[in-house]
Amino acid sequence: QVQLVESGGGLVQPGGSLRLSCAASGNSISIKAMSWYRQPPGKKRELVATITSNVGTNYADSVKGRFTISRDNAKNILYLQMNSLKPEDAAVYYCNYVSGWGTQYWGQGTQVTVSS
Repeated sequence: QVQLVESGGGLVQPGGSLRLSCAASGNSISIKAMSWYRQPPGKKRELVATITSNVGTNYADSVKGRFTISRDNAKNILYLQMNSLKPEDAAVYYCNYVSGWGTQYWGQGTQVTVSS
């Protein structure tokens, strides 16, 4: 079992930056991919960014050039650096791990609010 805990959310003005963190703990397992998702109010959860086991990355078109996903393997932490934030980036952000077996693990989410 893997436990994921997100942090770093908060209130930021448009154009500002935040860095989200996702700390993993529990059993050591093979991870195929790690991702950030978000769910805006009243909308479906959507994929924001993914980093794979070979450190390949993919981003949603809406965040390309503004967000960067990275990981610290030694600390078991996944990051999402968010720059040039827009009001439409406001959402609850979740981290997601997919094991080599295909099992998915989710964090509890962290709220990001973008408002002046």
